[in-house]
Parts: sequence; C-alpha cells; structure tokens
Amino acid sequence: MAFDYVLVTPLVALIGGILILFIPRLLNLIVALYLIIVGLTGIWPHLVLPH
Repeated sequence: MAFDYVLVTPLVALIGGILILFIPRLLNLIVALYLIIVGLTGIWPHLVLPH
C-alpha cells in the first residue's frame, strides 16, 4: 500500500484538534507542527520526483 499524502492533512488536523481540547497550552506547538507537516507534504512530491 502506497503512502497517501491526501490522508495526512485531515489526520493531523484531527489529532491536533483532540490534543487542543485536552491540553489547550499546546495550541502554539500543535499549530506550528501542523503548518510544518502540511508544508512538507506539499513540497515532498516535487523534491522526490525528477522534473
């Protein structure tokens, strides 16, 4: 089974939302990690695949 990048964003958002509900102090860290992960998953296919 191939890794599906489209599944990553909603999964990370769901996990982040649940963590924010239970530990609101983690909001800054979770938002920062979410933005980094979304950015990397958007850039990754362009870095791995030859042009």
